[in-house]
Amino acid sequence: MIKTGILNPAIHSLLCRVRHTNTLVIADRGFPFWPTIETVDISLIDDVPTVLQVLGAILPNFKAGRAQMAAEFLQHNDETATSAVRSLLGDIPLEFLPHSDFKLLVPRAIGLIRTGDATPYANMLLESA
Repeated sequence: MIKTGILNPAIHSLLCRVRHTNTLVIADRGFPFWPTIETVDISLIDDVPTVLQVLGAILPNFKAGRAQMAAEFLQHNDETATSAVRSLLGDIPLEFLPHSDFKLLVPRAIGLIRTGDATPYANMLLESA
């Protein structure tokens, strides 16, 4: 029995299949369903869990080379939200791109973790290093 780390078997399995330069999406509650991508839906209620909570849970065991978010995140959220993302990512480069361009990258992802996050444009794409 696993005692620490990722306890959710579907997320654990998904993370084990991500290889060098593969991507993983952590999405908010309103992100569209992508039938061609494995989706692990862990949304429970508004803001439980959040994208940042999931990111914080997986980063200790996930070697990320870069992260990408929609530029609209900056327009719809305050500096506190942006600082929280940057703080959690640490030295991992963060790129902001138009939401329409972000969505074009999603079909190439290994999988998607859907959260209950209600933060506008909180979706994140992580590329493994």
